[in-house]
Amino acid sequence: MSTDPKPIALPVTAVTCLEDRAHVERTAVLDLEAGVQRLRLGPVSALAVDRTLHAEPVSGHRATVLDVRIVRDWTPRAPAPPTEDDSALGHRAHALEEERLAVERRRDRLRARLDLLGRLAADLLREIGEGAGYGEAEGPRWNRELDRVDAERDTYGEELRVAEARLTALDAELSAVRRAMDLAEEEPAELTAHVELTVEAPVAGPVRMRLSHLTPCALWRPAYRAVLDGDSLTLETDAVVWQRTGEDWSDVRLTLSTARSALATDPPRLAEDRLTLKDRTAAERRTIDVELREEEIATLGPAPVLGLPGVDDGGEARVLHSPAPVSVPSDGRAHRVPLSAFTTAARSEYACSPELSPLVTQVVRCDNRSGHALLAGPVDLVRGSGFTGRGTLDFTAPGAAVELAFGSRDDHRVVRHTEESRDTTGLTQRTVVTRTVRLHLSRFSPPGEEGERVIALRERIPVSEVSAVEVRLRKEACSPAPDAVDDEGIVRWDVPLPPGGRRTVTLVYELTATAKVTGI
Repeated sequence: MSTDPKPIALPVTAVTCLEDRAHVERTAVLDLEAGVQRLRLGPVSALAVDRTLHAEPVSGHRATVLDVRIVRDWTPRAPAPPTEDDSALGHRAHALEEERLAVERRRDRLRARLDLLGRLAADLLREIGEGAGYGEAEGPRWNRELDRVDAERDTYGEELRVAEARLTALDAELSAVRRAMDLAEEEPAELTAHVELTVEAPVAGPVRMRLSHLTPCALWRPAYRAVLDGDSLTLETDAVVWQRTGEDWSDVRLTLSTARSALATDPPRLAEDRLTLKDRTAAERRTIDVELREEEIATLGPAPVLGLPGVDDGGEARVLHSPAPVSVPSDGRAHRVPLSAFTTAARSEYACSPELSPLVTQVVRCDNRSGHALLAGPVDLVRGSGFTGRGTLDFTAPGAAVELAFGSRDDHRVVRHTEESRDTTGLTQRTVVTRTVRLHLSRFSPPGEEGERVIALRERIPVSEVSAVEVRLRKEACSPAPDAVDDEGIVRWDVPLPPGGRRTVTLVYELTATAKVTGI
């Protein structure tokens, strides 16, 4: 069994990002020999979960995985250029090292030049000796050449002495800076991890091996961008990915999943639930105690997921895929990954619920044409004037209606006034409570604006759950008459407002209770 000391690169090729962790897949081509051998692969993230490590050859390749494990050790950090977060000593040491390297290169060039000038002077003296032997007398030229060579040797020699003196000073200052850094900034060792893979191959040859494991410190959340252009709406779906696993994801196939692998899947235990009946007391027969309470109108759909803001998959695991390879560095920052986009016709209305808010809001509705479920998340709202704010998109199934609020209108004002009167009839002792709600709408338009604007005005009336209490809408006293009243007690008017127009809407309803009723 042989162990290669040099690790084989094991890059990340695919990532499935979950709500609080990531499933990482790696692929490498191994040049195996016949027999059993142990290979060292990596490095990999030291945060990898050991019990989730799995290795197998890709289909079509013959090899048997006998053992696979992660081996971690502490190693000094590799030298790197200083960043903005480093200290002044670190920046000074880096500058001294850069200057020292430049001076060393200049010293080497000066030494090579002086060596060349020395050989040139030797060749010149040999030429003078040979010329004198042959009876040639060129004293002026020989003197001129010797003076030029000696002058250059003196010049470059002085530069070499300056460079060597500067190197000595740099070495002394760099040693002092490093001693100060050792005392003040001890760099901790870095935890690194490698994969030790023991395989058995029947024949020698390349084998493509796939390894996978879970790693923490990675998560994703959905985010959206809605652009309203007239009667069309463009909705872009993005995934915001954070990861600090210790290694960068470069050009990986990214999959986003809402699966919660950390949650237990055991069904709850069944417990006995006994229901008993008892007779009412005389006081309970004489009176009926009622109370007025607020109830949220619920619709069919997913239950809210506690503890996971922005993640709502309706109780069913959803899987989304990035259309192109992506790169996510291990810096712990948010990185947006485009997933899908669609443009569809939009229906817009101006709605107001004065009991909740006096603002008139532009509400845009369209159908989900993305081909996948839209998970709950923040949405950036953009219309003709540019970015208008940020809202929230609820969970929306494919093909279902999407509802977005694009902010309030500053040129509209709604004022709400309420009145209440109470009366008791003489014979039946029934209590009648009459409530009147007046809504004053105003539209302040700039000069030159034309066309009416329809405001969808909504108010509510109580809904009785007992026969002893009756709620009646007095349509004859309402002005104007409501356009619609649903089973939840929501009363709606579609009020047209011209530029600079004003309207008053009146709602009147009665609450009638028998003499046995208390609490109203």
